[in-house]
Amino acid sequence: MVRSRVAVLAVLCGLLSGCCAPTQPTSHTSPVVAPPTTVTSAAADGTCDLGSLPPEANKTVELIESGGPFPHPRNDGVVFGNYEGRLPKHDRGYYHEYTVPTPGLKHRGKRRIVTGGSPLTDPPEFYYTGDHYESFCRIGGM
Repeated sequence: MVRSRVAVLAVLCGLLSGCCAPTQPTSHTSPVVAPPTTVTSAAADGTCDLGSLPPEANKTVELIESGGPFPHPRNDGVVFGNYEGRLPKHDRGYYHEYTVPTPGLKHRGKRRIVTGGSPLTDPPEFYYTGDHYESFCRIGGM
């Protein structure tokens, strides 16, 4: 949440006065440390293979395609607003998000799969983010 506020402030600051926001966390923020995860690189066209993602992503795709049950039923399958604008623009309700568990964490972590379109159990688009919506890759071959 602090990171997204810094990003918003950076954009506003740049638009309004041409200044740059600090790139380092301020003294009131502390880094979030998570267990190491598989590093995934997207192709130049922004796609990635499901096999290159953490194995938990494959399990999440299987749960989506079977309709659940999901590990976080209050959060999984909810509408993803795309407020960051990092996915193609669509009407509200087009995107839905699902947790990709991170082993060793007792909370949802940063990893998600966002689907686009319908039906919900066979959507035409699957996206993966390992950094809580900072970046996405479109999962190819689905």
